[in-house]
Amino acid sequence: MSPVFLQLLAGGGCLLGATVLGAGAIVHEQKQRRRFRERVVQVAVPYMRVSALAEMGRAGAERPASFTRAVAAAARLFGYNPVHAAYYPFRWWIVLAVALAGARLLALIAAAVTGPASLAIVPVAWPMLSRMVFNWSEHRRYTALYEQFPDALAMIVRAVRVGIPLGEGIRTVAREAAAPTQPEFAMLYDRVAMGVTLEDALREMAGRNKVPEYRFFATALALQSQTGGGLAEALDGLADVIRRRLALKARGEALAAEAKTSIIILASLPFVAGGALAVLNPHYVGRLFSEPGCKKVLIAAIVMLSTGLLTMRGMIRKALS
Repeated sequence: MSPVFLQLLAGGGCLLGATVLGAGAIVHEQKQRRRFRERVVQVAVPYMRVSALAEMGRAGAERPASFTRAVAAAARLFGYNPVHAAYYPFRWWIVLAVALAGARLLALIAAAVTGPASLAIVPVAWPMLSRMVFNWSEHRRYTALYEQFPDALAMIVRAVRVGIPLGEGIRTVAREAAAPTQPEFAMLYDRVAMGVTLEDALREMAGRNKVPEYRFFATALALQSQTGGGLAEALDGLADVIRRRLALKARGEALAAEAKTSIIILASLPFVAGGALAVLNPHYVGRLFSEPGCKKVLIAAIVMLSTGLLTMRGMIRKALS
């Protein structure tokens, strides 16, 4: 063989080897990127914000924008927040069905006084009852987060004082705390692991849960990272302030127990007296539901009683807020 042919053969072999190695490297890099994207999707998808349309089991991209806005407006009307879908103890359609049944029951009760016009109560009472259920669910979760936050801070303080990094302290809370604090800190740890700064992740968590103390936590960490100082002492002080506020709230609830008992007694007196009169003289009580003038008196009594109860309840809640 001529030297030229051997050189060409060697050059071709080197080129083929370089091509195979390059193709292998490209394929390996593509596999790594695909695995990375799959991992990001697995971590991020449970925490992505969803639309009301997607949460109700329909694809928002396949519907016109006007339809999507209409469904979102309906969700707001009934007090349903798709972002907090996992927080509600019941599915949205169960709440709407029960609220509709309750509204229809109220209309049947009012039919004895107002007649067929009682059906106008249904479109008003249905959203109000569903909003009450959803607001109650969110308030219960907010209260649980607020009451569990001092214990979560105590876990982080103990971890920091023994030399464990802050991130591991957050991971400890995400692993050992009770719900609903545990999933929130698990989400926080995953967000930080994905590259989001701790301050931004904490602000997102505070905005999602509407707990002001989470913002204080984020502010304390931001100040400590910028100016230095004892992080454990700052978090311990924040936990102590929250515990004092919880103790003060419990004391206020105890002091307001007498007023709440008075509300219950005052609310039950008309029904007890009306039931006794219905047993002693059914004809006399029956006139409230048969004569037009008596119906007006009964409606006025119901409105006045409801207004008085709501006013007393509002005064107590404002005093304890």
